[in-house]
Amino acid sequence: MPRSTTVTYRVFSTPPEVAKAAAGLFASSVVEAAQARGIARIAISGGTTPKMMFELLADPAQPFFTQIPWDKLDLYWVDERCVGPEDADSNYRMTREALLSKVPLPAERVHRIEGELEPEEAAARYEAAIRNGFLLEGAETPTFDLILLGMGDDGHTASLFPHTEALDNMMNIAVANHVPQKETSWRVTLTWPVINQGRHVAFLIEGEAKTQVLHEVFQGKYQPEAYPAQIIRPASGKLTLLLDEAAAAKLPETVNGIGTLELN
Repeated sequence: MPRSTTVTYRVFSTPPEVAKAAAGLFASSVVEAAQARGIARIAISGGTTPKMMFELLADPAQPFFTQIPWDKLDLYWVDERCVGPEDADSNYRMTREALLSKVPLPAERVHRIEGELEPEEAAARYEAAIRNGFLLEGAETPTFDLILLGMGDDGHTASLFPHTEALDNMMNIAVANHVPQKETSWRVTLTWPVINQGRHVAFLIEGEAKTQVLHEVFQGKYQPEAYPAQIIRPASGKLTLLLDEAAAAKLPETVNGIGTLELN
């Protein structure tokens, strides 16, 4: 059975406002983790909203650029398509162009998924990189300071797609997942137990195409094989959604742009 979770959702008028809120969450998470533990470990996703967020983070005219202690940030990815780093579909390439090429983040602190390798090898190498980066021993698993997720209009998150094998993996940190309905059919993704262990887990969701699935995921019957995003129930008991008005149209009304849901 799923654990009890409090979902806090913040609704903004436009996608750029969602991106600005996400940039604020990213920056504050890095600052807080660096102050508390000397290092911040954040896992990011691809997509339109993260791209806008990255551009804000990299803009010297915005406050985030100078707030972030870049030398104390270790950057990881939630998932990646099995393509090379120069491919147009690469999450890494998008991040490099929007963010990494413009900020003083040391190269050794960028932990990309090597999508150009065979899927199983890429997953194994990524898991090893995480184990080394977090100094894990034995069966220990990582606790990321912030994990930023998106959600597809089919209810998938990360590369945890409906009715795929990765949904059953509770042992690995990262896993190769075959997604037959997608053109780039192989992906590498963090597993859901690792995502659920994050200190702060947040979804960034926008647009009318997400309205119904957002309602099904957070207010409908619990059926994670059909809606994998439902399996994201952080151990902290707290989950954040950053939404635009279109995506949030079927959720309960907010008070001053903030609403809550209790998931049992």
